[in-house]
Parts: sequence; C-alpha cells; structure tokens
Amino acid sequence: MLRIGLIRERKTLPDERVAFTPAQCAEIMLKNPNVKIVVETSPNRCFTDAEYLAEGIELTSNVQDCDILMGIKEVPAEALIQGKTYLFFSHTKKKQAHNKKLMKALIDKQIRMIDYECLTHNDEQRILGFGYFAGIVGAHNGLLTYGKKFGAYNLPAAHDVHSYQKLIESYDHFELPDIKIIVTGSGRVASGILDILTKLDIEAIEPQDFLTHQYDYPVFTVLKGDNLYARKDNDSFHRNDFHAHPEAYKCLFSDYVNQADILMNGIYWENRISRLFDKEDIKRYDWRISVISDITCDINGSVPININATTIADPVYGINRETLERTLPYQNTKDIIDIMAIDNLPNELPRDASHYFGNHLEKYILPEMLKEHSDILIRATICDKGKLTKKFEYLADYAYE
Repeated sequence: MLRIGLIRERKTLPDERVAFTPAQCAEIMLKNPNVKIVVETSPNRCFTDAEYLAEGIELTSNVQDCDILMGIKEVPAEALIQGKTYLFFSHTKKKQAHNKKLMKALIDKQIRMIDYECLTHNDEQRILGFGYFAGIVGAHNGLLTYGKKFGAYNLPAAHDVHSYQKLIESYDHFELPDIKIIVTGSGRVASGILDILTKLDIEAIEPQDFLTHQYDYPVFTVLKGDNLYARKDNDSFHRNDFHAHPEAYKCLFSDYVNQADILMNGIYWENRISRLFDKEDIKRYDWRISVISDITCDINGSVPININATTIADPVYGINRETLERTLPYQNTKDIIDIMAIDNLPNELPRDASHYFGNHLEKYILPEMLKEHSDILIRATICDKGKLTKKFEYLADYAYE
C-alpha cells in the first residue's frame, strides 16, 4: 500500500492550492486500491477539510506514516520530516538565495526531493505547472490595471469572482478602448494569456503590422522566436542554436516600445538571455508602454524594472520613468509605468488551478509513483539520502555550504 499525504501549506503567506482536489483523491483511490491518500488538516486550503471528509478522505494531524508527502509551495526547513520523500515546488534549481536554508535542510534531513518543476517527458518538455492559470490571471490583471490607471473601465479582481467561469462571465458586454498589447512567449503562460485575449475578441495581428499600423479597435501581437531574437553576428534565428547559445542572441523588443500600451510578459528567462530592454530605455521620448504584467516575474530579469514581487492583496506598483524609482500605482499619467508582478497568480483562482494541476498529476505522475523504477522521477530528484543527485551536482556550493 502506497500512503500519500497531502500536507498543509506552511509558507507565509499560505498558498490555497492543493495537489489533488477531494474528488480527485476519491477517484484515485477507487481506481488504485493499493493507494491510500490522507490529508493533513488545514484552515487555509481552497477545498475545506469538510469537503475532503465528504469524499471519504481521511484527515490527520500527523503525516509521519506516509510514504510520499505532496504540497505546492516550499516547505519551511523546520517543518521537514527526516528521511521522507517530498514533492513540491522547491525553487532551488537556480540557486535562489532565499531558499538556501531549505536546500541545506533537504540535504541534512536526508530527504528525497522530487521537484514538480523538474518533472519532464523524454523530450525534456515539462509535465507539470500552473503556467496556464498564471497566464489567465496575469492577462486579466494587466487589463484590470490599465483600466484602473486611466479610469477607462472597471474589471473585478480575479480572486473576487472565485472561479474561471465567473471571470469569463465578467467580460459579457465589456468593451476595451483601442489599445495595443504585446504578448511574449510560447509556452503554457502564453497560452493562458491568449485564452483571455481571445475570449475578449481582441484582434490578433502580425508583429510587422503591429509596428506599422494604428487601429481603432484593441489588438495584440505575439513576440517569440525570430520576432523577438536574432543572432548578434548575422541577424538570423535558429531555434536549437538559440536554446544552446542564447548569449549569442540580441533581443528585438526595443523596436516595439513605441507601439504598445500593455506588455504581458510570459517568456522564459535566464541570465544568459538578453533582457527585453534596458532600464534606461524607459526614459526614451517615444516610450509608450504604461502597464507591464510581468507574469513570469523574474526580479530584475527579462523586465529589468520589475524590482520586487507583489501580492494578491497589493498587486501593483509604479516605476517613475525619469528617476527609475518605485512610486504609487494607478496614476493617470504615462510618466509612471505600472508593474503587476504577483508571484503566485494561480492562487487567485485556486480551485480551478488545483483541478487542472491534479488532472496532470494523476495522468502523468501517479503511474510513475507506482513503478519500482521511474526515469521521470529520477530526473526530477534533486537530492536523496543526504546527497545531490548527479544531474544537480552543480548545486554543490549552494547545498553543502
């Protein structure tokens, strides 16, 4: 019998999402008699303890006897149980400074850490993520911020409508002014953004037309691949070469900054990749972008004026284009760029996001957990029995110090 424990989220502020919904837990155990799921009691989940009980799921305050413990966000170092197998988003693979204590505790407590972010198919494509719902909420929040900044229209906050369906219903009879929107990226985040823009009947146009035309209705364009990057030596773009040598490429985004009102950033970024623009670029006389929804939220990353993450309760701050300093948002002026940088966007629609995530977990990962040997789980194991696995030995100076 494999005993799986859904643990309570302990990070401050607590996340409301879950790995499996109550209905999914019941379905999994019905289909797999050799699997038992128990749920650690919690006051903060989007699905209440009572909803799990109603599906016949055992509640507990002690998960010591579970074989696998599953959460969502980082588990505080002091709450980790010695020698257990954990699955959650550890945010350690990039040597994130704020999680160095957690990484050391994972080693010291001889934990097997299977990171959701590292679960991949054989072609290295990620299996799990909340990116789609981050894109949905991030696109909505970008539009909400623009309307609030200029007093142009009103939209409800996603967390106030409680569900994706009601969010879409809030767009009934809603019209946007003739704004121009740039979307960056091609993954799950971008697909969520496009879902919202499509449901609002915003017209999609080609990047070249975006550069050369003005419209009397709202439009958007998507920048990715050769529309966003070119080799520094010959202006060409080759996908495989870009992924292997991103430092050899320049970013073409600066061509668009005088044509867009809103940037919805859903692009993957790492240090070797050129930023979308330089901080000083926002001082350009022809800079037009007044709202940036930085959905991927890499601090000082692809959007260099994203200086810190925000919260659902306080989602937006302003950046003064002249001084580059943080200021109050929602000022009716293009001299201030409003930055939406919530780092847990899917938590605004936690029930929908959890259902989506749990479906993928059940379909792709649960069968791997039931195998004696799983390459998928091995590839995603950062550490085990007090040591980094071979794939993650590059973390040695971060994990063992």
